[in-house]
Amino acid sequence: MIFPLAQMQEASRALAEPLFAGLPGDCEISFEFFPPKTEKMEEQLWDSVITLAPLAPRFVSVTYGAGGSTRERTHSTVARIARETSIPAAAHLTCVEATKDEIAEVAHAYWEAGVRHIVALRGDSPTADGKFTPHPDGYASAAELVEGLQKIHPFEISVSAYPETHPEAASAATDIDFLKRKLDAGASRAITQFFFEPETFFRFRDAVAAAGINAEIVPGIMPVSNFAAITRMSNMTGTAIPAWMAHLFEGLDDHPPARQLVAATVAAEMCRRLYAGGVRDFHFYTLNRAELSYAICHLLGKRPVSSAQEKAA
Repeated sequence: MIFPLAQMQEASRALAEPLFAGLPGDCEISFEFFPPKTEKMEEQLWDSVITLAPLAPRFVSVTYGAGGSTRERTHSTVARIARETSIPAAAHLTCVEATKDEIAEVAHAYWEAGVRHIVALRGDSPTADGKFTPHPDGYASAAELVEGLQKIHPFEISVSAYPETHPEAASAATDIDFLKRKLDAGASRAITQFFFEPETFFRFRDAVAAAGINAEIVPGIMPVSNFAAITRMSNMTGTAIPAWMAHLFEGLDDHPPARQLVAATVAAEMCRRLYAGGVRDFHFYTLNRAELSYAICHLLGKRPVSSAQEKAA
């Protein structure tokens, strides 16, 4: 692959200067939250939304539990963001244990609440074996869900992508073929599963381009706030954890402030490498905490946008 001169110059700067010096803040950002289970968790979530809102994210999304287990809480959270902030709110929606009519009902409710963006996912089974079984009257895949949603309302739709291949995919090639089906069905962009090395994303981006896909592929960034929890999540998603990362977080379990500093440093450096490789869009999995994502965005040059600036834009 031949890299543009500007990208080569940027890569040279990333190596020759202080890593985060002089970044113009020209990247776009978005954030993901999960619906709160308790009043205290709701306060924490809302504090995070308020903290991150001045960075003018493209959108914030709210996840949806297996089998629609968090349907009401997801809807309430998304509707509140749409109602009380100027941030475009995106709602996750899955195929799991739902008929097409039930999904249409949820989609209509989101549209009525002012939500114009859906993150459409097949979803994982809530059963112990984790095997997805389509509802007899439902959608069998994320591609079918995207196509169905497009017939209900003209939603903007994001879908998922897997730089290290979906655990159920037969191969990396078939996984990319399925990504293409989702995009061809009407999705605007794909947001990736989290990963921990920039080369993982670059290899995937090249493979996607070679497959004839030119849609936006946004890297999903997961700052490591708890290494044990991230290890469990990575085992479920098939995400590789580099040996050097385990070494960096070793001994920090009893030192939360130090762990936060290390987590921000590791994630910010990866984002900087991605930026040097031409990436200008980042999606942060916040786990309902603002501090790490805010710090990384600041290092990438993002600064709070005033109300006057927002109106002018």
